[in-house]
Amino acid sequence: MLSLFDDYPIHQTPDPIATPATSDRNVYERYWFNGYTRAGDLYLGIGSGLYPHLGIADGGISVVHQGVQYSFHASSRKSAEPSVTEVGPFRIEIVEPMRSCRVVLDANETGVACDLLFEGRTANLEEPRHTLEHAGQRIMDTTRFAQLGHWSGWIDIGGQRLELDRAETLGTKDRSWGIRPVGGGDPRGAPLQDLSGGVFFLWAPIHWDDMGSHFQLFEDRYGRPLYQVGAFLPVHDSPADLPGVEDPSTRFMRSLEHRLTFAEDSRMIRGATLAMSSLDGVTRHEITLEPIFTFRMKGIGYMHPEWGHGAWKGELAMTSEQWSLDDVDETDLFNQHVQHLVRARMGDREGIGVLEQIMLGPHDPSGFSDFLDAG
Repeated sequence: MLSLFDDYPIHQTPDPIATPATSDRNVYERYWFNGYTRAGDLYLGIGSGLYPHLGIADGGISVVHQGVQYSFHASSRKSAEPSVTEVGPFRIEIVEPMRSCRVVLDANETGVACDLLFEGRTANLEEPRHTLEHAGQRIMDTTRFAQLGHWSGWIDIGGQRLELDRAETLGTKDRSWGIRPVGGGDPRGAPLQDLSGGVFFLWAPIHWDDMGSHFQLFEDRYGRPLYQVGAFLPVHDSPADLPGVEDPSTRFMRSLEHRLTFAEDSRMIRGATLAMSSLDGVTRHEITLEPIFTFRMKGIGYMHPEWGHGAWKGELAMTSEQWSLDDVDETDLFNQHVQHLVRARMGDREGIGVLEQIMLGPHDPSGFSDFLDAG
């Protein structure tokens, strides 16, 4: 089936662009954003996914403000046109590729709405291709890139309008595609038996006054790095100043390290020191992170018990929900994927950003021996 993109010289297979290159039912395309004020009093998360072989598109917005997390979820049948990024009243508009995006949620029955503009402060950084296999089965095979930027616009949520000032509201865009388990997976076949490998993931993009930094690390249960990328990125005043899709002045790092402090009765990080070294090994950079509060990624569908990604909810379904941060059970499975809004320090620099964690299963360096035990 032809689509608008077929008029561009971008084909990777003999098929039309709307036909995925794989028949795997878990193939997906995803936009993801976060945002936060320099004052540390607001966090927003935005996600939107397309699942071609499931016939589903979904999206969500979630905001933490004054100790409460508010969320909007939407799911619908996907459009036959891949350039359409709409789920009911929710849509993402590419203003200028790899430089700026607009996120709009028109007025709707949930009372949540927004009109937000994301503008790149750095160029884009490609992360390593992630693959994961289990007992000979390919479970994950994805490509991702990230970009630090500014937000402006407004959000209506919880009966109030929040105005975002571009100079005071920072954040990250994350774009990924490939194969990743969604929609409960394929019900056919034997269930997975051995989950001893576990998942240990840290991701920490940080805004500094004079640059941005990026830290991403996957480890196995023994603490051995599986995938890692660290970098310092030049910052620019406006998207027009960006030197290209990627920045040739990006300084890549190696030898990523972490030292974490956990809450007494859970796996939630309460403090962290991250480190990475220059490629020549001469300079080691150490970053300390102090959490301000914690955002639950289930607010935009990650591990949500009812509004998980790629789940069929009907031709169009929407809902909203909210909860107090003080009431969250930090030992519950659905609350394990989180982003901590953090203050950062590196030498005499001070910054702000996030530390994302997913820790399921054993991880010897952290003292975890079971699926959800605390250290």
